Amino acid sequence: MKKDFYEVLEVSKSASPAEIKKAYRKKAIQYHPDKNPGDAVAEENFKLAAEAYEVLGDADKRARYDRMGHAAFDSAGGHGGGQHMNMDDIFSQFGDIFGSAFGGGFGGGGFNGGGQRRVKGSNLRIKVKLTLEEIANGVEKKVKVKRKVQAAGATFKTCSTCNGQGQVMRVSNTILGRMQTASTCPTCQGSGQILDKQPSGADSQGMLLDDDTVSIKIPAGVVDGMQLKVSGKGNEAPGNNSIPGDLIVAIEEIEHEYLKREGENLHYDLYVSFPEAALGVSKEIETVSGKVRIKLDEGIQSGKILRLKGKGIPSINSYGNGDLLVHVNVWTPKTLNKEQKNFFENMLSDENFIPNPEKSDKSFFEKVKDMFS
Repeated sequence: MKKDFYEVLEVSKSASPAEIKKAYRKKAIQYHPDKNPGDAVAEENFKLAAEAYEVLGDADKRARYDRMGHAAFDSAGGHGGGQHMNMDDIFSQFGDIFGSAFGGGFGGGGFNGGGQRRVKGSNLRIKVKLTLEEIANGVEKKVKVKRKVQAAGATFKTCSTCNGQGQVMRVSNTILGRMQTASTCPTCQGSGQILDKQPSGADSQGMLLDDDTVSIKIPAGVVDGMQLKVSGKGNEAPGNNSIPGDLIVAIEEIEHEYLKREGENLHYDLYVSFPEAALGVSKEIETVSGKVRIKLDEGIQSGKILRLKGKGIPSINSYGNGDLLVHVNVWTPKTLNKEQKNFFENMLSDENFIPNPEKSDKSFFEKVKDMFS
């Protein structure tokens, strides 16, 4: 009994054409003869996957199959030749779907409307260093990059080796019969074109290095190590049908002198003296949007965490801003003069100086737990 075509490709009956094509490519690569030489079972699975794709990849045939199953094609002598396809038929009809995995041009730029190969230039990668303020507010950076571009006056002609297809077919005789595979054209490297006129200063492909200034818009909230893509600002490729590669921008965060980042939240260590903690004081602190002044209540304890809502880093996903957490640290003097020493000695038995935490005063571990919740 013939296996259901949806089961063959391992897709649901509601799968989109793109999902069906992707599933077929996966099966074709898995059972490709080049990967399974002399394996009769793999060859049968390869043919069966092609037969399933011939039907499910065609909207009209798929509709008939959904209504009637395999019976829709029995009276017509098969699926338009599907189950009788030999290797040459499969490679000629569907070879472009999985050709690159075996030397062809899959994923190397695609084809234009006329069926000619479109080669994409290689990507360029750079690092951009950002301050915490730039990350918080977003910034536009102008960077200079050296990229390959087609030289002015360079002209190209159709490659005679592959007739502009970018790939050549190879036929070999195996114990399973004649096998046909596609590989990248060695003359034009898959572009389908070769250099016709070479301008002065250009290389053998009609390319030269050029300094280019690229403007990069960096959104607020990026993180260290994140990569952004500037389309079309990588290296160009030779040929009239080529498209440039992309510029990949890796973000590097410059460490701030006072602020420490944790996701979208920022941390600031504020040091105050004994008198300031006892009497209360107004202090100026750093934020990513400038300095702000905060008021400390009299009797504030070391380890107290003050949360400034919205003074952190914006979310890259537009979920709002993080907070600025101010950690209060009461500074203990390391040296005292005689008068100061006498004062503290007199205060040793004073009840105001004896530690007496209230239940509302959280422990260090509770504060850490709150900070991360």
